[in-house]
Amino acid sequence: MTETSRRGLILINTGPGKGKTTAALGTALRAAGNGMRVLILQFLKGSWHYGELDAISALGAALGTPEDPAIVIRQMGRGFVKVGGAETDPEDLRMVQDAWNDAEQAILAGDWDLVILDEINYAIGYKMLDPEKVAEVLRQKPEMVHVILTGRNAHPTLVELADTVTEMREAKHAYQKGILAQRGIEF
Repeated sequence: MTETSRRGLILINTGPGKGKTTAALGTALRAAGNGMRVLILQFLKGSWHYGELDAISALGAALGTPEDPAIVIRQMGRGFVKVGGAETDPEDLRMVQDAWNDAEQAILAGDWDLVILDEINYAIGYKMLDPEKVAEVLRQKPEMVHVILTGRNAHPTLVELADTVTEMREAKHAYQKGILAQRGIEF
């Protein structure tokens, strides 16, 4: 039997291809255009100024008010983190934990219709965040709250819990021809 009732969904954008955050931002625009309140928490981004920050700030205020924008985006990290051979910087660990605390509160409070946890899969994959803590909050979320998780290598526990999982794969990329990332297209 197919469930047809309306409810908040858990979506994951993962895979080795580009477009995971871009797809989530497209959903954010669609949601805001339908009168929904959207919060985007970027777990690791923070050292670069991306074009979407300005666009979301302007659009969020236009669809809501400057005091209560329809879309809010928060960069919660410092940018790229060191992983692998080097010890993870304790400051990066603290920032991921702070981002998770904000995410948990936002999801459980039910004040947002859509919460996007951008790059959370990286934080989990880098062992900076326990996937079971994330799964537990997702299991407790209010019925009508939608959540999108982005980043490569989504944890199997979260994939199982999700309603929709989209895996991006690269078929071809401009950098293979030596073309650098283009402003307005990739950042």
